[in-house]
Amino acid sequence: MALSWKLVVDSRNAAALADFWAAALEYEVEDPSALITQLLAAGRIGADALTEHRGHQTFRGYAAIRHPEDPFDQASGVGRGRRLLFQDVPEGKSGKNRLHIDVHSEPGGLGKLVARLEELGATRVREVDQGPAGHWWVMHDPEGNEFCAT
Repeated sequence: MALSWKLVVDSRNAAALADFWAAALEYEVEDPSALITQLLAAGRIGADALTEHRGHQTFRGYAAIRHPEDPFDQASGVGRGRRLLFQDVPEGKSGKNRLHIDVHSEPGGLGKLVARLEELGATRVREVDQGPAGHWWVMHDPEGNEFCAT
């Protein structure tokens, strides 16, 4: 049986990075308000574990995004499919990512994709030309994490 998974990304500002990646991938930012209400009522968390982002209560230092067509738990808002979780860590990024995301454009749409990603806050690092096999851009997200636009 296949296992379920999520990709966890260390960050300095989880909510802002989740907003970037949700827009870049056309995913949805998870709204954990219902889960937070349940945990507060049960006394399992205190108000110090929470913050507000874009009008919703959320967990301090955490934010997640999910594919809009994948299932999610109605009671918690947590995705059960393609999902990225961003978590704040005290240290900054110190080297090259060993794992990265490739964002694929429509055929012939790489320029449009790269321009849209730049408008969202990404930066181009370098173009990789593979001759007849095509080309892609290595880019950085707003916190300097590498990804490829192909």
